[in-house]
Amino acid sequence: MTLTNKTFIITGASAGIGQALAIKLAKQGSILVLAARNQAALMKTADDCLKAGGQAIAVPTDVTNPEACQQLIEQGVSRFGAIAGLVNNAGISMYATFDTVTDLSLFEQIMRVNYLGAVYCTHYALPYLKASKGLLVAISSLCGKHGVPTRSGYVASKHAMQGFFDTLRIELQETGVDVLVVSPGFVATTIRDRVLGGDGTPIQASLQDESHQAMSVEDCVNQILQAMVQRRRELVMTPKGRLGLWLKLIAPAWVDWMTAKAIKSQRQASK
Repeated sequence: MTLTNKTFIITGASAGIGQALAIKLAKQGSILVLAARNQAALMKTADDCLKAGGQAIAVPTDVTNPEACQQLIEQGVSRFGAIAGLVNNAGISMYATFDTVTDLSLFEQIMRVNYLGAVYCTHYALPYLKASKGLLVAISSLCGKHGVPTRSGYVASKHAMQGFFDTLRIELQETGVDVLVVSPGFVATTIRDRVLGGDGTPIQASLQDESHQAMSVEDCVNQILQAMVQRRRELVMTPKGRLGLWLKLIAPAWVDWMTAKAIKSQRQASK
């Protein structure tokens, strides 16, 4: 897939993976339509993309609103014409065991951002992607393939995302539209600033235990770009992540035990 002079819409582009991917694409000469709720940060990303050599517009968007998602796609098409790709990256997380949750609405909130936001944007972008034989990208997580303590709502949303895009891939086989699901592990991003506690309010999740073993955003984005160019169907990052998928088939109880042990050690290190 050629990236130069191709238009990509990226949600969650104000920080983290979305921001870094936008700037990398801009360096390749891509045209970016950037979406996020934080208008000031989004404008900064757009400015960085322009400085990097690409074209970019910022479209403040709340992906939980279907009408806002429709407007995002229509603004991109109106401004630049054909869409070569849609990167569904917007996301929030949680940090609480299920038995300590007091506000169940946090599950709905996470699902609306992580899963339904991707569904809405994909729905409105799909006719244009069919016309261009473009690429759908879902930034999921290894949490979309495994259970992870303290992240039940986040894990559920990523499982939903994985199932949705796996199904779309099959449905779109004869349309020329390819579907790439990206499953990073821990990445050193600011998503920990968008974490909900058990009462549904934002918390600062000081998971420094994750940071020392986290993949850099640079490495993560480089892998995503390569997978996009190759129009791969799936990208599971890190050897440990790929090994875990095989081990889950032959020793699922052991994988559960190791996951629980890892999360327990993280929580103790954060105290």
